[in-house]
Amino acid sequence: QVQVVASGGGSVQAGGSLRLSCLLSGRGLRLTAADWYRQVKGKERELVAATASDGDLNYADSVQGRFTVSTDSAKNTAFLQMNSLKPEDTAAYYCKLSTLSVSDRRKYEYWGQGTQVTVSS
Repeated sequence: QVQVVASGGGSVQAGGSLRLSCLLSGRGLRLTAADWYRQVKGKERELVAATASDGDLNYADSVQGRFTVSTDSAKNTAFLQMNSLKPEDTAAYYCKLSTLSVSDRRKYEYWGQGTQVTVSS
């Protein structure tokens, strides 16, 4: 059974930092890339940060220079380090993990359950 468990959300004052994590558990799967999205209630989900299997990192303009995405393949975990947080960063954050099955070499994607980030002014 495959599970993606997100953690690290919470409440913080503007200017503060949080580190989100998404842990992939599932036999025979290797984490290859991770995307982070956020969604404010009533609005569409937006992509804020993404890693690619070739190592490329991409960020939304609104978080460039403040957020850093990374992955630890050995631990099958993706991270989103968020610094200099602003009230407009308040949202539910979701990870989407790209994986490779060791047995059949097929690619699979899994979503985490979302973790709430609230930034107060």
